[in-house]
Amino acid sequence: MMNIMILITKYLLPKGYIGLTIFPFIILKFEDLRSDTMLINHEKIHLRQQLELLVLPFFFIYIVEFLIRLLQFRSWKLAYRNISFEREAYGNEKDLDYLKTRPLWNFFKFY
Repeated sequence: MMNIMILITKYLLPKGYIGLTIFPFIILKFEDLRSDTMLINHEKIHLRQQLELLVLPFFFIYIVEFLIRLLQFRSWKLAYRNISFEREAYGNEKDLDYLKTRPLWNFFKFY
């Protein structure tokens, strides 16, 4: 299991967000969120996705897919929730063992 670097700052996160992952960091808005196992698992899934795509391509694909979904749904929230990376993370955040058995590049399954 990799060591996770968690930063706490309310200034780096966009309004309405409590967590963000930019490899190798998980950025949380509040200290008490460290104990939110589902949130941490969600962000760990993003760490794995970013590693698989060598970080920069992950963000390129994420942004392009978000823009496509925004045109498709005409809603920021629906666009965000339907990005394949987010669908995988939200769909598996409750399964704390998910990353132990997750297949390589599994986010493609969520397209």
